Amino acid sequence: MTRDFQAFFERYGWPAAKGRLPFCIGHRGASGHERENTLAAFRRAAELGAEMWELDTQLTRDGVVVVSHDDHLERVFGVDRRISEMTASELAALDGVDVPSFAEVAALGRETGAGLYVELKAPGTGLRCWRHLAEMNQRFACLGSFDTAQVRELRDAGCDFPLSVLVRVGHDPHALGDEAGADILHLCWERAGERPQDLVSDALMRRAFEAGREIVLWHEERPAVLEDIMKLPVLGICTDLPDLMRLSAEREKAVARQG
Repeated sequence: MTRDFQAFFERYGWPAAKGRLPFCIGHRGASGHERENTLAAFRRAAELGAEMWELDTQLTRDGVVVVSHDDHLERVFGVDRRISEMTASELAALDGVDVPSFAEVAALGRETGAGLYVELKAPGTGLRCWRHLAEMNQRFACLGSFDTAQVRELRDAGCDFPLSVLVRVGHDPHALGDEAGADILHLCWERAGERPQDLVSDALMRRAFEAGREIVLWHEERPAVLEDIMKLPVLGICTDLPDLMRLSAEREKAVARQG
């Protein structure tokens, strides 16, 4: 099965001939090499060939969107504080804490030519991110969430960026896509056994494509699985190790040349 992404790229103003498909989406940046969701992780992902960065959004007490998977800072930074209970200036002043603002990450994306694959965590961040991207005319971006209500909020507000719904194992991606009004089904199936690729059936892909939707796949760091899913007609694949995905691509090209 093949897929022509030209219409999608034209509809949303994404750059033509950008890298190679499926896009390598650095999961929380190059989080296998640097601390997740930091400017260092995103810059490293760009250096390793990722066309896009997956990032997570939280909201400070004074309404500033920042990039962090968790509201609580304990897991990543060992600090017993919550982003939602601090102002942006209080967060920035914490020793040993490196949580960039969304505006800073977006600026780095413009500088490096990387796209932003924005996973909305805290409610209220979607409209703010959309507004910022629109103001900067930064079209190479996508907004999505596990929370279908956040995606639907953007759809109903007339958001002109592609919208993604994230789908856990065992959930119906097509039903969630309808509920959210999503353009992309993001299958988060990295924990679905040793061969999660077997779940991405021709029937699933055909139904998604017939509904006018694209597919993005989970973050994958197992070389054998990665090599399989890179052959699928999907828009992108997340990974903590962009260099592993790009090395797999180079290996495939070498094999093709030898054949």
